[in-house]
Amino acid sequence: MKAAGRWGSRLPPAVRDALLPALLLLNVTTTRPPHELPVAVALTAALALPLLWRRRAPRTVFGAVAAAALVQWLTGVQLPADVALLVALYTVAATSGRRGALVAGALVEAGALLACLRWATEGAFLTPFVAVTAMVVAAAVLGVNVRTTRAYLAALEERAARLEHEQEQQARLAVAEERTRITREMHDIVTHNLSVMVALTDAAVYAQHRSPDKATTAMLQISETGRQALTDMRRSLGVLRTDEPDAQRHPLPGIAQLEALADQMCAAGLPTRLDVHGGHAHIPATAQLTVYRLVQEALTNTLKHTPAGTRATVRIHCSTAAVTVDVTDSGPRPPHPRPAAAPSGHGIPGMRERSAAYGGTLRAGPLPGGGWGVHTRLLLDSGEAARA
Repeated sequence: MKAAGRWGSRLPPAVRDALLPALLLLNVTTTRPPHELPVAVALTAALALPLLWRRRAPRTVFGAVAAAALVQWLTGVQLPADVALLVALYTVAATSGRRGALVAGALVEAGALLACLRWATEGAFLTPFVAVTAMVVAAAVLGVNVRTTRAYLAALEERAARLEHEQEQQARLAVAEERTRITREMHDIVTHNLSVMVALTDAAVYAQHRSPDKATTAMLQISETGRQALTDMRRSLGVLRTDEPDAQRHPLPGIAQLEALADQMCAAGLPTRLDVHGGHAHIPATAQLTVYRLVQEALTNTLKHTPAGTRATVRIHCSTAAVTVDVTDSGPRPPHPRPAAAPSGHGIPGMRERSAAYGGTLRAGPLPGGGWGVHTRLLLDSGEAARA
């Protein structure tokens, strides 16, 4: 039976729907006497052939089969083709709502009652009526169960499709966020290192005749700054080549690297003083990178927008709950606010985004006594929650 079921499931739906009418017609043509054959074949065809269209128009087919069954009852001919009513009832229950299934079941049950009243032997009404009623209820319940199962599977498919769509959206958002992060890193790296290289080049040109040794030192510093910039860009893009020397595979910059940054700014012509208070070993690497980029951007802006002789001071205060960053310079107070490398995500707007990721509010502007200052306070607990 299982093999027959698997074989039948492989057949096209139209072929499966044609099997029952064919079997019923074959049965009536081989079992009926010749004088009953025309009426029996006509009624069987009227009952069974509409089943060929039961998937396209289940209610219409049920109505046609029920009408043929009424004609059969009026003519007083008993036929095995009455099973077509159960098939039509099953189809209506499987494709229509509860109300349609109840109406179709009531009609078939009424027909079962009429058939038993007419053809049941005297004194044996109850047994055939109960048996026929059980078949009617079974066909209706089976159809309802099939409809419920299909609806449940459709809901599961819809949910799976929705989850897949949401996952795709989350993946696109993650890609966009990563691109924004890379763009911000590239801006900080390129702007800082190009500013330093321009300042060192100007110094080398100025000193090439008067002090060749200083010019050579400046040119070597330019070369080192360029290599450092390329290494930082490769690391930020995640495409650091395997043939890079191990010495260049340094970790992400943090508070410990601020001293080297201050020395680089001094070499570029911006004397920078660094004061770090408190231990920073407990601060997460991402928070330390944020501190480094904030200081780097602030010093780069000072180097670009202040005249020679300006001094800068960097103060970092570390605690268990927060990191405070203050970067000030002694440059003249500008008549207009310094440019912020206007596009959002770069310059001062980019610094504000980095601070906001750790619950901080960045303040950047002229100081009362002259110069420019940048201040922010990063909340370590807020940053951890934001990343989670």
